Amino acid sequence: MSVVTPMVRKVVGYAPGAYDLFHVGHLNVLRHARERCDVLVAGVVSDEMCELTKGVRPFVPLEERMEIVRSIDIVDAVHAETTPDKLDAWHEVGFSRIFKGDDWRGSSKGRALEERFAPYGVEVVYFPYTMHTSSTQLRRALTAAVAPAPVAVPAPA
Repeated sequence: MSVVTPMVRKVVGYAPGAYDLFHVGHLNVLRHARERCDVLVAGVVSDEMCELTKGVRPFVPLEERMEIVRSIDIVDAVHAETTPDKLDAWHEVGFSRIFKGDDWRGSSKGRALEERFAPYGVEVVYFPYTMHTSSTQLRRALTAAVAPAPVAVPAPA
C-alpha cells in the first residue's frame, strides 16, 4: 500500500518598501507579514525607483539597505526592486500575497494594485501604518539637525 502525502503549497509573501533609515515601522510591517505567510520575501526598492516614485534618493544605498533587511531573522529572502511595476517582482519572486500599509487601502494606488494582481490570484493584504515614525519624518529631522544655524545680522545703526 502506498501512502501519498499531498503537496502543501507554501504561501509566499512579498513586503516591498524602500527600507531607508530602517525604523520600527519597517519592523512592524515585516512582523505582520511574517505572521501571514510561510516564506517572507522583502522587496527593497532601488535608489532609482525611490527617486522616481518618492522624489528623493534614499540616504542609505540599496546594497546596504538589502543587507540590513536580509539580516532580520523573520525575512527569508530579499529582492531588489528595479522597476516600478510590482508585476515584474511577481514574475521574479512568485509570491501569492503582497503586503502594504493601510494608508494604501481604498486609495487609487491600492485599488490599482488589487486590480493588477486579481487575475493572478495574488492577495493584497494591508497592515496598520505606524503613525509615530516614518522615514520621511526621520529625513526631515536629520535635515533640520544638520542645517546651518541662521547667522544674526546686526541691524544698521
